[in-house]
Amino acid sequence: MLFQDFLIFACFNTIMPKLTWFKTKSEEGKTLVFDPLRKRYVTLTPEEEVRQKVLFLLVEHLAVPAGRLAVEYSIKVNGLNKRCDAVVFNGNMSPLMIVECKAASVTLTLKVLDQAVRYYSALHPRFLMLYNGNQCYCYRSVEGKLIPVDFLPKYEEMEAFNQG
Repeated sequence: MLFQDFLIFACFNTIMPKLTWFKTKSEEGKTLVFDPLRKRYVTLTPEEEVRQKVLFLLVEHLAVPAGRLAVEYSIKVNGLNKRCDAVVFNGNMSPLMIVECKAASVTLTLKVLDQAVRYYSALHPRFLMLYNGNQCYCYRSVEGKLIPVDFLPKYEEMEAFNQG
């Protein structure tokens, strides 16, 4: 199974910001974080912390234009409404990458991969990324199959890759 071949990017955490980078506030006993892409405060859950770090990575380090990045993007999977944590689009609004986030306490298992693959089957992006704050796995779509890669592509690389 492809999951066994995943590569963990040891350097991934070294470029991630501390959560203090984000604007936070307390409201009714909850901590909220401002999401600059959704332009609103959202509850700071463990998964949201991971999602915010990935959004920062995509925009600040992988040069994804903020206008081409959708957060909690709604899709239909087998007739059911689902949401991708993040989707990167090209200029024609075709999906280039799906990002599935899990809280740091959630191990990236085959169950998580299966969830992401269902989203992949609905959108057919060029890349699929899984991240939980400790592990990061990235795949490239080649002739409809997901192949593990040992890098995170910059936006221009996402656009340049053909699906094969």
